[in-house]
Amino acid sequence: MSDAAPRWRLWTRPDLAVEDRMFRALAVLRVVVLVNAVALNVYRADNFRHPVAGIFCVVVMIAWTAYAVWAYAEPLRRTAWLLVADLGVAAGLILLSPLVKGETLRATIPGFWVMGAMLAWAIHWHARGGLAAAVVVAAADLSIRQDLTQGNYGNVFLLVVGGPIVGFMAGSLSRMEDQRDAALRQAVAGEERARLARAVHDGVLQVLSLVQRRGTELERLSPEFAELGRLAGEQETALRSLIRQQDRRGDPGEADLAAALEEMTRGHSVPVTLSTPGVPVALPGDVAAELTAAVRACLDNVATHVGADAPAWVLLDDTGGTVVVSVRDEGPGIPADRLAVAEEEGRLGVAQSIVARLRELGGDADLDSGPHGTEWELRVPRPPTLGS
Repeated sequence: MSDAAPRWRLWTRPDLAVEDRMFRALAVLRVVVLVNAVALNVYRADNFRHPVAGIFCVVVMIAWTAYAVWAYAEPLRRTAWLLVADLGVAAGLILLSPLVKGETLRATIPGFWVMGAMLAWAIHWHARGGLAAAVVVAAADLSIRQDLTQGNYGNVFLLVVGGPIVGFMAGSLSRMEDQRDAALRQAVAGEERARLARAVHDGVLQVLSLVQRRGTELERLSPEFAELGRLAGEQETALRSLIRQQDRRGDPGEADLAAALEEMTRGHSVPVTLSTPGVPVALPGDVAAELTAAVRACLDNVATHVGADAPAWVLLDDTGGTVVVSVRDEGPGIPADRLAVAEEEGRLGVAQSIVARLRELGGDADLDSGPHGTEWELRVPRPPTLGS
C-alpha cells in the first residue's frame, strides 16, 4: 500500500481490548521502575566514572519512558519499529554501563527498568516475543560481566523464564477474549434469528399465504388476482428458504473460502482477476459467507463508483493464523472525507456492508485510497480449531 495515500485503520479485533488493558498496566509499571532506577543511580552517583554521561543516560531513560507510555497507548502506534526501538534502548543502556561506570560495575545503569521493553514484546507478540526480548536483554547483560555470579545468574534466569510466561498469559487472555466474543455473537445472532423467525411466521408468511389462497379463489373475477397469488406464493417460498438458510448458519460447518470467492467473482459484473492459494482455505461456513459478502460489497462499490467495466483484483492469502483478502481497483480513489460525511448523513453502505461484517467476525479492515486507486484489506482471525 502507498504510504502517501490517506489511510483509515478500522480496529475491530476483540483481543485489542485485552492488549490495551495490559499496556495501560505496563505504563504504570514503567513509571515505577523508572523512579526506582533514577533513585538508585542518584544513590550510587559515586560509582560513575563519567558523571556527565551517567546523567545523560538517566535523562534518556526518563525521556524514553514518557515517549513509550504515549506511544503504546494507541494501537496504531504499536508497530514493529516501536518495539524494536524500545528493546534497542534497553539493551543499549546495558551495554553502555561499563563505559560510564567502569568495567568493575556491580549494577547496570537501567537496572530493572529494562523489563518494560521485555514485557511490551511479551504483551504484543506473546510467548515468542517475550522469549526473544528476554534473550536479547540477558545476552546484553552477560556480555558486560567479567564473572558470572549467583546474582547475575538469578537475574538472567528470571528474565528468560518470566518473558515467555508473561507472553503465554497475554496470548491466553487474548484467545479467551476472542472465544468469548465469538460465543456472545453466536448467542445474540441465535436470539435474533429466533425473534425474526417468529415475527415473519406470525405476520409476513401468513399474509403471503392468505394472498396466494385468495388470489387463486378470485381468479375467475380477473387474471390479475391469479398473478398476484402466484407472486405471493413465490415470495413465501423464497422467504421460507431464507429463514432455513439463516437457521443453518447457526451450525455452519466448514467452507472453502477460495471456492466461494471464485464462484462469487465469476458471476459479478465487474471483471475480476482472482488469485488464491493452491489449496482450500477452510473457514467456518458463516465466516466464509460473511467474508465473501464483504468482498462482494467492495466489488459493488467498484461497479458503482468506477464503472461496471472497470477491472478489479482480489487476492486471498492464508497466513495460518489470519486470513487476508485484498480487493483493489484503479479508480480515482475515495475522497478523504467521503466516508465520514456519508456516515453523518445516515448512508452506512461501507460501514454496514464491509466494516460491520468484519467487526462481527472479530477482524478488521484497512482502506488505502488515493489517485492510484482503492484497496481494501480485509482480515479475519482463523479459529484455533481450524487450519494450522
